[in-house]
Amino acid sequence: MPRLGAISRRELISCLRQLGFDGPYAGTRHQVMVRANTKVTIPNRHEGDFGRGLLARILREAGVSREEWEAL
Repeated sequence: MPRLGAISRRELISCLRQLGFDGPYAGTRHQVMVRANTKVTIPNRHEGDFGRGLLARILREAGVSREEWEAL
Protein backbone atom coordinates (compact mmCIF):
# COMPACT_ATOMS: atom_id res chain seq x y z
CA MET A 1 0.00 0.00 0.00
CA PRO A 2 2.22 2.93 1.10
CA ARG A 3 5.35 3.63 -0.90
CA LEU A 4 8.46 4.95 0.73
CA GLY A 5 7.67 8.65 0.34
CA ALA A 6 5.92 11.56 2.00
CA ILE A 7 3.26 10.52 4.52
CA SER A 8 1.05 12.30 7.03
CA ARG A 9 1.46 11.68 10.75
CA ARG A 10 -2.02 10.13 10.93
CA GLU A 11 -1.24 7.69 8.07
CA LEU A 12 2.09 6.77 9.67
CA ILE A 13 0.43 5.90 12.97
CA SER A 14 -2.27 3.90 11.18
CA CYS A 15 0.32 1.90 9.21
CA LEU A 16 2.43 1.21 12.30
CA ARG A 17 -0.68 -0.11 14.06
CA GLN A 18 -1.24 -2.48 11.12
CA LEU A 19 2.32 -3.71 11.69
CA GLY A 20 1.50 -4.57 15.31
CA PHE A 21 2.58 -1.42 17.16
CA ASP A 22 0.50 -0.05 20.04
CA GLY A 23 0.12 3.59 20.93
CA PRO A 24 1.05 6.33 20.52
CA TYR A 25 1.87 6.83 24.18
CA ALA A 26 3.22 9.95 25.84
CA GLY A 27 7.00 9.99 26.02
CA THR A 28 9.29 12.61 27.48
CA ARG A 29 9.34 15.00 24.50
CA HIS A 30 7.74 12.93 21.74
CA GLN A 31 5.11 10.23 21.58
CA VAL A 32 6.23 6.62 21.22
CA MET A 33 4.72 3.46 19.77
CA VAL A 34 5.63 0.02 21.11
CA ARG A 35 5.80 -3.51 19.68
CA ALA A 36 7.33 -6.24 21.85
CA ASN A 37 10.74 -4.81 22.88
CA THR A 38 10.83 -2.15 20.17
CA LYS A 39 10.06 1.52 20.87
CA VAL A 40 9.60 3.96 18.01
CA THR A 41 9.65 7.71 18.51
CA ILE A 42 6.89 9.53 16.63
CA PRO A 43 7.81 13.12 15.70
CA ASN A 44 5.60 15.91 16.96
CA ARG A 45 2.96 17.35 14.69
CA HIS A 46 4.14 19.94 12.22
CA GLU A 47 2.83 21.43 9.02
CA GLY A 48 2.90 19.15 6.03
CA ASP A 49 3.83 15.52 5.63
CA PHE A 50 6.89 13.66 6.87
CA GLY A 51 9.40 13.37 4.06
CA ARG A 52 11.02 10.24 2.67
CA GLY A 53 14.20 10.63 4.74
CA LEU A 54 12.37 10.96 8.06
CA LEU A 55 10.09 8.04 7.18
CA ALA A 56 13.13 5.88 6.39
CA ARG A 57 14.69 6.74 9.78
CA ILE A 58 11.46 5.91 11.61
CA LEU A 59 11.16 2.55 9.82
CA ARG A 60 14.82 1.73 10.56
CA GLU A 61 14.22 2.50 14.24
CA ALA A 62 11.11 0.30 14.14
CA GLY A 63 12.94 -2.59 12.49
CA VAL A 64 10.53 -2.55 9.54
CA SER A 65 11.96 -3.49 6.15
CA ARG A 66 11.03 -1.65 2.98
CA GLU A 67 9.37 -4.79 1.63
CA GLU A 68 7.30 -5.22 4.79
CA TRP A 69 6.26 -1.53 4.62
CA GLU A 70 5.24 -1.66 0.98
CA ALA A 71 3.32 -4.92 1.49
CA LEU A 72 0.78 -3.20 3.77
